[in-house]
Amino acid sequence: MVQLTYAVTGVASGIGAELARILTRRGDRVIGFDIREPEGPLARFIPLDLSDAASIAQAATQVDEPLDGLCNNAGLPPRTGLEETILQVNFIGTRAFTRAMLPHLRRDASIVNMASRAGHGWPEAVEQVKRLGRLTRRDQLARFIEAERLDATRCYNLTKEAVILWTIAEAETMVERGIRINSLSPGGIATGILGDFQKAFGDRMARNVKRAGRPGKPEEIAEIAAFLLSPASHWIKGTDIAIDGGMGAFNQTDAMDLHGLRLPQQAGDP
Repeated sequence: MVQLTYAVTGVASGIGAELARILTRRGDRVIGFDIREPEGPLARFIPLDLSDAASIAQAATQVDEPLDGLCNNAGLPPRTGLEETILQVNFIGTRAFTRAMLPHLRRDASIVNMASRAGHGWPEAVEQVKRLGRLTRRDQLARFIEAERLDATRCYNLTKEAVILWTIAEAETMVERGIRINSLSPGGIATGILGDFQKAFGDRMARNVKRAGRPGKPEEIAEIAAFLLSPASHWIKGTDIAIDGGMGAFNQTDAMDLHGLRLPQQAGDP
């Protein structure tokens, strides 16, 4: 079996930690990046602070081997007081880190960007996403937040909308490089930051989780990320995949009144 090498950001906890565990268990090497050193098994750990341009550049220069894939998993939740850092870490810094890592990616490599179901409002926010996309430095963000009148929740949603649209926008260029790029959109995952999302999204999130039956598990997202990183996903390109226990389908059914399309009720049905 050929051993592959993957770079994963945000490996100290949650989905990133589970992804590193899954990849390592199947015999692959994982170079992990995070602001703090994880306890899990890694081939190598490199410190990375996505809020700091110098840290991004330094981390990328420490990679000295070809990579078969990169998972941009690191991110911040919608927490009041972190508006600027959310924009920087979740999108501006992640995009900059990806650019810095491109020389290390083999042809046929895969990039997986961690978005969110909260980013699925992008069709109504395309112009605002484009305005964010024109920014490249952290010192531009305070003025942007003021001009756009953003709170922490909107900053988070905007970054995830941006991740989805950036993935789509990069798809053709990456195909020309021989690289696949896709995004994942989890919804309601039971990690250490679930409370931040419950506070930010309130009753709407509670209803969605109730309808789905439970929050998702980090390993359920990590398993899909591992597949997208692997050569087995070779024909999936430029796609966003929702992993939300059906939450998106429930909301679309309500919004478009699709209830009449369901299977006809029969005697004995619940």
